[in-house]
Amino acid sequence: MRTDQATEPEHENQREKPKPPAIKRSRWWREVLIIAAFYGLYTLVRDIRGTRPVSALQAFTNAKRLIHSERWLGIFHEADVQHFFLPDRWLIELCDDFYDSIHFIAAIGVLVLLFFWFPSRYRLWRNTLAITTGLALIGFFFFPLMPPRLLPPGYHFVDTLKVVGGFWNFSQGPANDVSNQYAAMPSLHTAWAVWSAAAVSSLARRWWTKILPFLYPAATIFTIVVTGNHYFGDVIAGLVLLAAAFLVAGRMDRLSRSRARMGANATSTDASGATLG
Repeated sequence: MRTDQATEPEHENQREKPKPPAIKRSRWWREVLIIAAFYGLYTLVRDIRGTRPVSALQAFTNAKRLIHSERWLGIFHEADVQHFFLPDRWLIELCDDFYDSIHFIAAIGVLVLLFFWFPSRYRLWRNTLAITTGLALIGFFFFPLMPPRLLPPGYHFVDTLKVVGGFWNFSQGPANDVSNQYAAMPSLHTAWAVWSAAAVSSLARRWWTKILPFLYPAATIFTIVVTGNHYFGDVIAGLVLLAAAFLVAGRMDRLSRSRARMGANATSTDASGATLG
């Protein structure tokens, strides 16, 4: 009798314990629509504040403002870095190709990886990327910025795409139709690269596999500076933007999981009541 009395509450607790809410994976076509919507928004911003004569003067003015701030901080050394590596033509050509191609491929690859193999983490990182991109569009609209490679010769930068070359030439042809050369602040190349590395790193278990993915953003930052596409200020802004987006997305994810648990608890309570009734 004592044994039965001791075990009965334990069985009741096991029956009352709610199961963790099942993770519902979004439909793939829904995610494609979300990405297409963001691309459409980017296109709109690009057309309004893109590489048009009306915005060139403002883009140059903003560039001078940023350069003044970097000089005050003592970090305006992008031209020095570029000229140090310019003699290595093969490296510059590799950087041009890297800049042109890896940006989107890496981000899409990480999204696919998370969506199909780690659905429990997909929403957090998808939202982080979406918020980062959305906030960056605000920067592109209100702060069009002339990149170093387009500055007048007096600033001593080299447009490596013209001098050395790569897959694309943003100044003419199809690439010019899908690019906003003044969308430099903040650096989405930096933000997306660090986002990709952080997302992959969160899946790793060993310490060295957590560090290894960050070689990609390190290579990206080196590339965007040595090719004259971004300032160090753009890099810093991209990192700050990503951190802010991650905090917001994390808050959204916690609220979503909390609501899912509350729903699961309510369902479990209703089921228990129906069984007792």
